[in-house]
Amino acid sequence: MKKAIPLAIVLFFFSGFAFGQETYPKPGWRPEPNPIASPYALPGGEISVFLGQYPKSLNYYLDASTQSAQVFGAMFETLLSMNPVTLEYEPALAKRWVLSADKKKFTFFLDPDAKWSDGRPVTARDVRWTYDAIMDPKNLTGPHKIDMERFFPPQVVDDHTIVFTAKDVHWKNLGAAGGFFILSRDAYSEKDFNKINFEFPVVSGPYTLGDIREGLSVTLNRRTDWWNRPDVRFKGVGNFDRIRFKFFAERENAFEAFKKGQIDLFPVYTSRLWVNETTGEKFINNWIVKQKVYNSNPIGFQGFAMNMRKPPFDDLKVRKAMAHLLDREKMNATLMYNQYFLHRSYFEDLYDATHPCPNPLIRFDKNEARKLLNEAGWKPDPETGFLVKDKKRFSFKFLTRAASSEKFLSIYAEDLKDVGIELIIDKKDWAAWAKDMDEFNFQMTWAAWGSGVFKDPEGMWSSKEAHRQGSSNITGFQDPRVDALIDAQKAIFDIQKRNAICREIDEILYKAFPYVLLWNINYTRLLYWNTFGTPPTVLTKYGDESSAYWYWWLDPDSAAALKDAMELGLPLPHREPVIRFEDAFSKTPR
Repeated sequence: MKKAIPLAIVLFFFSGFAFGQETYPKPGWRPEPNPIASPYALPGGEISVFLGQYPKSLNYYLDASTQSAQVFGAMFETLLSMNPVTLEYEPALAKRWVLSADKKKFTFFLDPDAKWSDGRPVTARDVRWTYDAIMDPKNLTGPHKIDMERFFPPQVVDDHTIVFTAKDVHWKNLGAAGGFFILSRDAYSEKDFNKINFEFPVVSGPYTLGDIREGLSVTLNRRTDWWNRPDVRFKGVGNFDRIRFKFFAERENAFEAFKKGQIDLFPVYTSRLWVNETTGEKFINNWIVKQKVYNSNPIGFQGFAMNMRKPPFDDLKVRKAMAHLLDREKMNATLMYNQYFLHRSYFEDLYDATHPCPNPLIRFDKNEARKLLNEAGWKPDPETGFLVKDKKRFSFKFLTRAASSEKFLSIYAEDLKDVGIELIIDKKDWAAWAKDMDEFNFQMTWAAWGSGVFKDPEGMWSSKEAHRQGSSNITGFQDPRVDALIDAQKAIFDIQKRNAICREIDEILYKAFPYVLLWNINYTRLLYWNTFGTPPTVLTKYGDESSAYWYWWLDPDSAAALKDAMELGLPLPHREPVIRFEDAFSKTPR
């Protein structure tokens, strides 16, 4: 039997003045113009961009990929937003929030002006329904369950008030409760959540889903009736009437489409293209802009992920041998023009002059690899030359989704063959590759991971994620020392102390060899047709090329100048080839 709570106590609690509570935004806070957005930005026009291979779903909860995140994040909103420079939380669907003194209770007050595209108000019941959908065991939302399972089911107080109560103190709880995309209960509750893939008739965000050409493109249309359009923070943000995402099975084909003018913006991830394919009339005459952008975009890592759940990669000595058999120096020099640094860490940007990386660079060393493989029980068959253990030949499949990886794999395969290992390329499209990854149905694959300013090692490195279908712990890594460190950092709100723990985790990971680490760069390489206006910083402080979708605009004067220049064969004024965020930001008009 429930007891009645006196109204005075309810009002006292939800007013935000209960002892020890903190209410946000702080008194005196006022919305201010976005510090990155240009005051000269104009709405209108279209930008066409390459977004990889066609995703298996546009529902980010079912396909936690870059492709789906870009589309989904433009259509749906979170309770809180984040200032792009200070990284402080600001209102979004919630206009106000209260944190309890024990840091376990988070009360959100939804903005009464927040509306779905069908005109209905966004309510606390929508928030609760979305939470329930994520946590439903039958829904394939594995990676997103990690954050949500930290809370008890949220309590709906009224239409515009919802309370999240955490099971334990965690520095990430506010961001987790305030940072997941909210869906409309009325629009989606009667549907099979696992089949909500390409139809989103009701949204709350600044864009709605437009034309879809299966396998080819997805278009987002700017909403003139977006409920939060009048907010001064969004002036100069989300300027394009249409964002057209185009998909290609191979990046090389996308680059050819870009040079023909079928794509407007092309981030370059291949050194050969950047060095050798950016010459000729279009580049010399500045019809296409070529820029390097240095900012504080966190550096992730990439590597050949080894499935540690099954032989042969359940053996540490085998995994270490696989790392010694990858000639990264040769690949960097011959295929990538020495444009990259070689990974020594899973948290590269946590090391600097104050915190030098202790991990030595893993060198190409066949003799060391042979020694390790011999110790692991792999002996050469005198008749075939292949390594054999328990009468089974050392042969494995490398799951790949892009032809561009094959030139790297051919070098790797030759060096593996020289010590008696057979590498078989198993090429699939994005959807099939993603399905295999969700089910951990692979032996080795190429995986590239982004990073965040606030490092959270749990999703990728916690033992409990090693067998959760669809998790980011694709290698099946498990280590009780790492689990203990992950648990220790949860209640620490000092980012420097958490980073110190992540460096401890990194040392353990480095010695466990879940990946054959590869290489990276610390800037963004951009090519784009000279028709756009950009803020002085070009990209945001912590963002990648996707910043362009939100902060650039179609400049009619530039578009007209480009048209005339191409017709007459004339050059355009050059743009700065190198942009450094801090320098450019100091010159940004405000």
